[in-house]
Amino acid sequence: MRLRQVVLAARDLDSVQEDLFAVLGLQDAFRDPGVGAFGLRNIVMPIGDTFLEVVSPQQPDTAAGRFLQRIGGDGGYMLIVQVEDLARERRRIEKLGVRIVWTAEYETASAIHLHPKDVGGAILSLDEMRPPESWRWAGPDWRRRRAAAARTITSAQLVAADPAGLRRRWAEVLGGRQPRNAAPAFETDRSGRGDRVGALTMQTSDVRRVLAIAGSRGLPVEENRVTICGTEFRFHE
Repeated sequence: MRLRQVVLAARDLDSVQEDLFAVLGLQDAFRDPGVGAFGLRNIVMPIGDTFLEVVSPQQPDTAAGRFLQRIGGDGGYMLIVQVEDLARERRRIEKLGVRIVWTAEYETASAIHLHPKDVGGAILSLDEMRPPESWRWAGPDWRRRRAAAARTITSAQLVAADPAGLRRRWAEVLGGRQPRNAAPAFETDRSGRGDRVGALTMQTSDVRRVLAIAGSRGLPVEENRVTICGTEFRFHE
């Protein structure tokens, strides 16, 4: 089990893309035409062999649009956890009474999205890849697009009014296991914006350079943290 992708939601995808490309050292991203079925545009950016996605509503009454309205702006929307055997995980999830709101089945990948009201904090997607080192959602040539200034995502922080309760629920839904590369953390929502992915942590080879680039763009910078797309990016070496 691995945390493989963090998904943010933005009102203005192009502006967020410019900031992320500059700070993370990216030249290109994959744009998945399949998200058009949900009324969205997106970009998917490889951070080592983990991924950062940003989605943006392009029509009224989308799930992502309702999320943006609920939290009053941009923010962290979804976590995608890669599992070894999705059929086994699905049987366990169904026994818990957790509703599945979307499924995908391809030769190279399978996925289920869990109802956020049954899990809390964010949408949780469980995905299986064939082969495991691949990642269908990032396009066929994602390895050539990898960020130059960030090595991998090492954690995601879920913020909630009741972080202890949310921690217990995620532990139950994940079968008492933690993603081995980047276990989610649970923090109190001090902004009052509502449950969401409030922050993510990334490893970089040069924290000072990343922060300098962010500052030059007028982004909020404090210690080792930068706020982009309503989400705190925490950098370490």
